[in-house]
Amino acid sequence: MDCQLCERQLHADTLAYLCPGCTRATGERLDRMPKLYTALAAFLQPSGRRPELGRAHGTEAPLPVAEPVLNLRGPGGIVGVLEDWRSAMHADLGWSEPKSQGSIGERIATAAAGLRTNTLWIVSSWPMAGAFAEELRDLERSALSVVSPPEKTLRLGNCIELMADGSQCGAVLRVAHGVTEVRCAWCGAVWPPETWTTLARLQQTSDVA
Repeated sequence: MDCQLCERQLHADTLAYLCPGCTRATGERLDRMPKLYTALAAFLQPSGRRPELGRAHGTEAPLPVAEPVLNLRGPGGIVGVLEDWRSAMHADLGWSEPKSQGSIGERIATAAAGLRTNTLWIVSSWPMAGAFAEELRDLERSALSVVSPPEKTLRLGNCIELMADGSQCGAVLRVAHGVTEVRCAWCGAVWPPETWTTLARLQQTSDVA
């Protein structure tokens, strides 16, 4: 059986829909959702011509807010995704429909906490675990594209750290400008600059093969 998110093969005796890495990442994403909602507020004002300089002739007035940010912070954005999944989880568990009350920020915190508390059940027993984790990942990427746009990185190769079962990690390693060491996002192994040439050479060898 493979992980429903990253498609890595799970151990034969593992009774779960997600691998340990994706389980941890999903929980961490739920923890970050309220913070991302708050951070997006600073990006509601659209960029463009300074208002004191007036509007250029022949152009339409811009929207008073940045539409992508408004969509994420609005009823159908972060709060809508989290509450829909929490509602589906309650239904499949036979629980009563969760109440939705308070500000959008409070609703996000409540829905994220409700899902976070039941992460282990989601991963081990819910067939929708993969779809849930994937939509949550995509939602976070959309928010981070505004709050923290990804910087250009150089691909070093694949992580060759040995795992508990003797296999290599294999996760893609990338280095950003000015970084003095690279940490594998999958297994946590640290690769200092003196190893980068070896990693790159191994990548080239693999590509040729």
